Amino acid sequence: MTDLEAALRTAVRGEVGFDVTSRALTTMDASNYRRVPLGVVAPRDADDVAAVLEVCRARGVPVVARGGGTSIAGQATGTGVVLDFTRHMNRLVSLDAETRTAVVQPGLVLDRLQRAAAPHGLRFGPDPSTHSRCTLGGMIGNNSCGSHSVAWGTTADSVRELTVLTARGKRLRLGREWAGAPEGLRELVDGDLARLRTGFPDLPRRISGYALDALLPERGADVARSFCGSEGTLGVLTEAVVRLVEAPRARALAVLGYADEAGAAEAAAGLLPLGPLTVEGMAADLVPPTSAAGLPRGGAWLFVETGGATEAEARARAEAVVRAADVVDALVMTDPAGQRTLWRIREDASGTATRMPDGSEAWPGWEDCAVPPVRLGAYLRDFRALLSAHDLRGTPYGHFGDGCIHVRIDFDLLTDAGVARFRRFSEELADLVVAHGGSLSGEHGDGQARAELLPRMYGEETVALFERAKAVWDPDDLLNPGMLVRPAPLDSNLRFSVLPREPVDVTFGYPSDGGDFSAAVRRCVGVAKCRTTSAAGSSVMCPSFRATGDEAHSTRGRARLLHEMLAGELVTDGWRSTEVRDALDLCLSCKGCRSDCPVEVDMATYKAEFLHHHYAGRRRPAAHYAMGWLPVWLRWAARTRTAPVVNALASVRPLAAVAKRLGGIAGEREVPRLARETFSRWWRGRRPAAEGSGELVVLWPDTFTEHLSPAVGRAAVRVLEAAGLRVALPPTLRARGGRVGDGTTKSPTALLTARRGRVCCGLTYVSTGQLDRARAVMRRTLDLMAPVLETSAPVVVLEPSCAAALRTDLPELLHDDPRAARLAARVLTFAEALERHAPDWTPPTLDRPVTGQTHCHQHAVLGDAADRRLREAAGLTGELTGGCCGLAGNFGFEDGHYEVSAACAEDQLLPAVREAPDGAVVLADGFSCRTQLEQLAGVRGRHLAEVLAEALEGE
Repeated sequence: MTDLEAALRTAVRGEVGFDVTSRALTTMDASNYRRVPLGVVAPRDADDVAAVLEVCRARGVPVVARGGGTSIAGQATGTGVVLDFTRHMNRLVSLDAETRTAVVQPGLVLDRLQRAAAPHGLRFGPDPSTHSRCTLGGMIGNNSCGSHSVAWGTTADSVRELTVLTARGKRLRLGREWAGAPEGLRELVDGDLARLRTGFPDLPRRISGYALDALLPERGADVARSFCGSEGTLGVLTEAVVRLVEAPRARALAVLGYADEAGAAEAAAGLLPLGPLTVEGMAADLVPPTSAAGLPRGGAWLFVETGGATEAEARARAEAVVRAADVVDALVMTDPAGQRTLWRIREDASGTATRMPDGSEAWPGWEDCAVPPVRLGAYLRDFRALLSAHDLRGTPYGHFGDGCIHVRIDFDLLTDAGVARFRRFSEELADLVVAHGGSLSGEHGDGQARAELLPRMYGEETVALFERAKAVWDPDDLLNPGMLVRPAPLDSNLRFSVLPREPVDVTFGYPSDGGDFSAAVRRCVGVAKCRTTSAAGSSVMCPSFRATGDEAHSTRGRARLLHEMLAGELVTDGWRSTEVRDALDLCLSCKGCRSDCPVEVDMATYKAEFLHHHYAGRRRPAAHYAMGWLPVWLRWAARTRTAPVVNALASVRPLAAVAKRLGGIAGEREVPRLARETFSRWWRGRRPAAEGSGELVVLWPDTFTEHLSPAVGRAAVRVLEAAGLRVALPPTLRARGGRVGDGTTKSPTALLTARRGRVCCGLTYVSTGQLDRARAVMRRTLDLMAPVLETSAPVVVLEPSCAAALRTDLPELLHDDPRAARLAARVLTFAEALERHAPDWTPPTLDRPVTGQTHCHQHAVLGDAADRRLREAAGLTGELTGGCCGLAGNFGFEDGHYEVSAACAEDQLLPAVREAPDGAVVLADGFSCRTQLEQLAGVRGRHLAEVLAEALEGE
């Protein structure tokens, strides 16, 4: 233990982390930069903060205050001690509806404040797109703004008083009329009044530099306002009194379509006199094809929100905006759910923009310049020309009403030549922004990305004044050195410089990343959508973070550890790293990040890849053998017809306890009962249905349906045949010319030469990282399915996790076998099969409410649109929740995972079931979901096929 670490552990009551994991999690924010800290402290209160400052000051160690870590300019990283306020100093201290103020701690997430203010008809005005995870302290440090700044201004406009600690431990309460000003600040201002009155551009979004002009006497000498946007370089915030605004009772959203981005930009300023709440802009190349259908015609759009006391008033204002705008097309949305859907398109742009349409990478660095709104169209044209001159690409979007533009650019930050071009472009763009009367930063601060260029905006003398102000507040340069004044070069400390230049030898194909695992890991840009504390709507990501609140158990945290593993500086033992293994241990492999992360990080795949290498040539955990090889054990029980014996032994508690201990299974879990008759055995013994004239579909007998829930398979057969489809099972012999139709191959020659087998998606081997075995199982499956692939028959998979494995894991693991992609393209869910191949069939009408949860793999990989339509046609009303059930295949059964598994179920699934109306059908298409419901709530969940089959029997 170092002297610094020992001193901090003695001085503070909060957590002190100098371990590899704690440091690795804070090397980066959402910027291009990386700095390795000495340690991380999570202070419990202001006294802890003071103690940290005292210890670090005595040793000359820098201190960096960090909120949600979503800063885009590098200011939330540092080489000394990082203060993490999100763990303890995250409370809403009080809220006074009469005075419209709230007292908050710096680690409070903005959405928590908004939820507390909403019942009073109030809200905090600024709302960045990261509102679900950014903190009030970070917003004050950056002077954040968000989409509603045209109505309610920046964070500085919403601050009343700030309580801060200086680097030398002095407690100050900052406010107007010089309240809390450190000694020497007033003298500094009085000595340079002319410069402060003339040297700062008059912009709604001037965030760059220190706001020293807020200290002018005619502006109330507002020390608190001046402190906003100082990026943790002047003092450490411990508490804030913020102003709330009245929230409109009703809102409407006008989406205005324009031919192109320039047209939208030029129109934005003209809409401001109408008093909109937002004027946001984005172009078509940032909108996924699946989302574009919900937008009006056009190549670019303005999102203009209006408010009112009633829906009619809000709509009238929105329609007035449409009439005043010269548009290609427009729509007005008053439905709150529809508005949320549209806003999600805009909010996800911060992540979507990190990939160009051709899949190549794009990066921040010039994320939020701002110019006068009336200059925006001209500025964008010049900006596009500058991009072309440097052979760069980027798609601007953002706060058009405030003249503030976000853009991610396809800089090459991996080579020396590319980094040199990054510098040249940055210098020329800074000059362009200044020429248009703008600010280098219009929202996210200067950090390391832009501070070096501040003399181009303010001039050398004003920047020297900034340095003198910093010295007044922090004479020892202890707080976040290298930011704003005396900055590090904008092309140093780049986070990509430490990554390997040659592709890493991996097993998955990573087709969207050119086969490069490093590029896959680089996908995480740190916007931290995975750190949300509640899964909104149908979203899934990230259930383990919501259960633990620990950054290491977020998708971003795991990606950071993988980044450091590849870098080899902090995490030095590569694939053998215990730090990475432990962080991935609580990943449920729910695949929620594959769809909910704006840049489609696929942590389930990365986890499988890591486990494959981590345990190569070594003994694995017992659970990998017990549950990874589950298909083998279940087939063995079926062949020997010992399911009743296994069930009987499992019901004897002492024997079950021993078996669970040996198998690495959580003692709290009950062992699921094996079916007495497998689905395939029932199929062979059934009376064949009359030969129909409908299309042939091949029903996949997945491991769970085959051995644990054959009733689901029987129900599916009943429904598919009622819909007029001809049902077959996959072949069980690997032979040429095998007949497809009844689950067996009838050729006498084939019987002499072929080997018997069963198809399997390999899911259990993939989820436990046994990728060599998974590939072997998948190849055997492709051999068996060869006759099916020669036909046009679809493959219907009832278990969502198995369907997802066939759609994604199969072609990504067997990227060298063209049959894998062909089979993946044939896979349909139960609802998709009925919709596509029996479109004229009408399901029985149930007229009952439903509850339950959309399977996480279905949400992430397969989609549930067909299921929704089938439920609607059957009169099953209501929405299913999002999130993950928490059992997640082998995860919830593994020893040590029970508490997290149960917490995930309590996030959405169990409350939804408990709150369901009487008579509601509990839908759970996944075996894991049904098992979790049974074991935690004593509730029987059913597959949609079972519900429809039961209704058919009652007709």
